[in-house]
Amino acid sequence: MPSKRLSVVVTRRLPEAVETRLRELFDARLRDDDTPMTRGELIDAVQSADVLVPTVTDVIDAGLIGQAGDRLRLIANYGAGVDHIDIDTARSRGIIVSNTPGVVTDDTADMALALMLAVTRRIPEGLAKMQAGNWTGWAPTAFLGGRLAGRRLGILGMGRIGLAVARRARAFGMQIHYHNRRRLRPEVEEPLEATYWESLDQMVARMDVVSVNCPHTPSTFHLLNARRLKLMKPSAVIVNTSRGEVIDENALARMLKGGELAGAGLDVYEKGVEVNPDLRAQPNVVLLPHMGSATLEGRLEMGEKVLINVKTFADGHRPPDRIVPAML
Repeated sequence: MPSKRLSVVVTRRLPEAVETRLRELFDARLRDDDTPMTRGELIDAVQSADVLVPTVTDVIDAGLIGQAGDRLRLIANYGAGVDHIDIDTARSRGIIVSNTPGVVTDDTADMALALMLAVTRRIPEGLAKMQAGNWTGWAPTAFLGGRLAGRRLGILGMGRIGLAVARRARAFGMQIHYHNRRRLRPEVEEPLEATYWESLDQMVARMDVVSVNCPHTPSTFHLLNARRLKLMKPSAVIVNTSRGEVIDENALARMLKGGELAGAGLDVYEKGVEVNPDLRAQPNVVLLPHMGSATLEGRLEMGEKVLINVKTFADGHRPPDRIVPAML
C-alpha cells in the first residue's frame, strides 16, 4: 500500500506553479484568498498538520507552538527571515524549522539601490509633479538632487544582501564602509575597497548614506536608536530594506521632520503596516510596501526551496535549509 502523504498547511497564497506542485506531492491545504490566517486558523493548522508553511506575516510564537499537535514536525518557512518564529520553543518540541536563504539577495539589493536613487535624485517628487499635470517645463534649478558617486555608503550588516548592495554601490562609484559582527576576510574586502568599522557610532557619524541590511534579533532591536541617529550628518540619507525594528521609527520621523536628516527610503516598518504619519508627510521620504523581494523569479525560487525542504523531510532526511542556533 502507498504510504500516507504528508498533511501540509500553507498560510498564504503562493504562486500558482508552487501551489500546483504542493498539491501533486502532498496532502496540501491551501488558502482560497490572499489574507493572513487568523490566530484561530493558525491554531487549527498547527494542531492538524504534519508541516506548516508560514510567511513573515504569521506570528509563530511560543503560545502557538505550545498548542501544536503531535503531528507537527516541520515549519517550512516561505522566506529567509525567521524572527517571526520562536525557534527555541520549536526545537524544544522536536519541530524542525527551515527557511529559504539566498533567494532574495539580488532582488533586495536592487531595491536598496533603487531607494538610494529615489531619495537622492528626488524621483517621487518629480513623479508626483507629472501625475498632477503641473509640470511647466525644464528649469536649471528644478528638482536638484545629488550624485551617488563619491558618497560614503555605510552598510549595517555585511551578509549576503549587504555584500550584494556593496557590489552594486561600487558600480555607482560609492565608497564602501561597513559594520558587522565580524570583519570580512581580506579577499572579500579588497575587491570592494571596503572599510570595516568596529564602532557603529563612529561609522554612522561619517557616512553620507546608511543602508540597513541586518536581521531583527534582540541585539539589533533599535540598533539605530535616537542617540545613534543624531550622530548622523544632516546631509545623510538612510535606507532600510531589512527589518523595521532595527530603527527607532519615531525618532527617525522626528529628525526628518526637523531637517536633521536629508532623507530616507524605507521598505519595512517597525510596526508592520502601521507607518508613522509623520513619515508619510515628508517629501524627502520614499515609502514602499515591503517590495524588496517582490519579483516573480524570487517568489518561484522561494517556493522551490520550500518544496525541496518538505520533500527531503518527507523522505526521512534533514531539510537542506534547516535552521540551527549557529545560523541565528
